Amino acid sequence: MTFGRVLSLLAFLSASPTAACQLALSLALDVSSSVDEREFRLQADGLANALNSPEVAGAILSYSGDPIALHVYQWSGQRNQLTVLDWTFLRTPQDLAAAIQTLRDMPRSTARFPTALGNSLGFGAIALRDAPQCARKTLDISGDGRNNHGFGPAAAYRYFPFANVTVNGLAIGGEDGGILDYYRREVISGPGAFVEFARDFDDFERAMRRKLLREIGEMSLSLNTGPSN
Repeated sequence: MTFGRVLSLLAFLSASPTAACQLALSLALDVSSSVDEREFRLQADGLANALNSPEVAGAILSYSGDPIALHVYQWSGQRNQLTVLDWTFLRTPQDLAAAIQTLRDMPRSTARFPTALGNSLGFGAIALRDAPQCARKTLDISGDGRNNHGFGPAAAYRYFPFANVTVNGLAIGGEDGGILDYYRREVISGPGAFVEFARDFDDFERAMRRKLLREIGEMSLSLNTGPSN
């Protein structure tokens, strides 16, 4: 190879978008018709507060040289998914603060549609397909109900690109454990997948904080956790 071709190759490589990434994490928030406005705000503020907590922020920023990339979307009906935070590298406190402010300020995209879990999973799979190149890819679905619109989770896993993706769940409410069991049985998938449980929307922030710590690798818990004190 000539010296000129070596220089051309080095220039190409330096211009290529090959930034290292530890984790591509896509978070999905439930805005279906079963969620009222107060419950939506508890999710939005709960996620922002969880990311802003010293333990979660510290865990995220510990990967500053090999960062975490975050993506957040709202989901409800069959064609009602909306990205509210596009892929963002969380390298610095300023990066994290800007993402948190976006989540605090985000409006609710819709309140009129039912629970299309399969479509939401498909949307997340496509988002992760288009994510930065990362060592791990995780999709995290929060919700308070079973699929009742569009195709179900099984069809999503059949037809969307979930290879090398872990899907975790945050099941909200249901004293009889039905939603928790449904998420364990129908929703989660992939290596190390688990379900975190929030007793109700007031408990969402605690559950989200606990789940984020586990996903980032700062907690060593048994799989498929239920309620905790």
